[in-house]
Amino acid sequence: AEPRLEGGASMSPEPSARPRVLRIITRLNIGGPAQHVLFLADGMRADFETVLVTGTPDPAEGDMDGLARELGVIPLRLPFLRRALSPWNDLRALWSLWRLCQRLKPDIVHTHTSKAGLLGRLAARLAGVPVVLHTFHGHVFHGYFGPWASRLAVLAERAMGALSTRLYAVSPAQKAELESLGIAPPGKIRVLPLGLDLEPLAPPLPRGALRRELGLGEDAVLLGCVARLAPIKAHGDLLEAFAKVPGAHLLLIGDGEQRQAIAQDTRARNLEDRVHLLGWRRDLAAVYGDLDLVVLASRNEGLPVALIEAAAAGVPVVATRVGGVPDLLGGHPAAILVPPGDPEALAAALSQALGNLARLKSLAVPSAGTFRKAYGRARLAEGLRQECLTLTRSGRE
Repeated sequence: AEPRLEGGASMSPEPSARPRVLRIITRLNIGGPAQHVLFLADGMRADFETVLVTGTPDPAEGDMDGLARELGVIPLRLPFLRRALSPWNDLRALWSLWRLCQRLKPDIVHTHTSKAGLLGRLAARLAGVPVVLHTFHGHVFHGYFGPWASRLAVLAERAMGALSTRLYAVSPAQKAELESLGIAPPGKIRVLPLGLDLEPLAPPLPRGALRRELGLGEDAVLLGCVARLAPIKAHGDLLEAFAKVPGAHLLLIGDGEQRQAIAQDTRARNLEDRVHLLGWRRDLAAVYGDLDLVVLASRNEGLPVALIEAAAAGVPVVATRVGGVPDLLGGHPAAILVPPGDPEALAAALSQALGNLARLKSLAVPSAGTFRKAYGRARLAEGLRQECLTLTRSGRE
């Protein structure tokens, strides 16, 4: 079938009455970036015609196809656009994106995530697209590769920054880091935080469903880590710290390439009775309703969705001080932040939090509404809509 635009309109190379945005993301896997692009496509449809282009996520990562269908956003999939490095597939994806830009003549190309950002911006400039935007949801400048590859990633992003009309960071700390690395001058980088569907998480949330499913009593203390099972999330650090915290249960909510290694680590530490690998869950209200504490041990982050959700649900947090986490939770009375890569400090923070759960919960609930407003999906679209209209007008003149 012929690819179609979001909302069901037939994709046509003819000029559109509304400005046309070609939005490109490497994959619609479960997580913040996929939600971000889908809510942008939905929230900006009154003013913009959006073509959403995406590759295919790894099977273990899950996908956000259900949310896309719910919002009426129909992605155009490019099979060669993949997360893994592959010169042949990457060249084919670049060629496909260039041809798509040539055919659709978008007013704006807006890319998201590293691979799509590199290929999409290059294709857009080669095709003469007047406005090229990119959002950094995170970055690969440390924690992913060795020192030489990380240096090459910085150099590549500097080149792409020069090709971009504007760049967006998801937090002030991320913006400052991008500027310090010379990715682009300060005037070119703006802060645009994530916007999520947080109202279903408003406390009080129903409690007990997840405990009954796991055969755990009302008095069981549940810690939850909602994250991809990927090396950058440092589940090994979390398990090492959790082994020093007796009595509680740890729920690992997510999936990914590290699932088998994490299961083996759990057995090696004799934690099978207290660590539960639950895979991806869609019943987030039930999940956060039963969690006493949310924990994240990541070595690198942009602005973690799980921590936004926890704060919006009134659940206390222990997390590493990385990326946009201090911007999000630095002043939160129910959050404890620790250095990354330090299981001893993480274990001490977990013990401190579990010893003061009632007090932390009483501090977390009153501020939940503030987080739902600040990081809601309505604010996300409004934060970008007017700026894109201004950029489009200048690009068409």
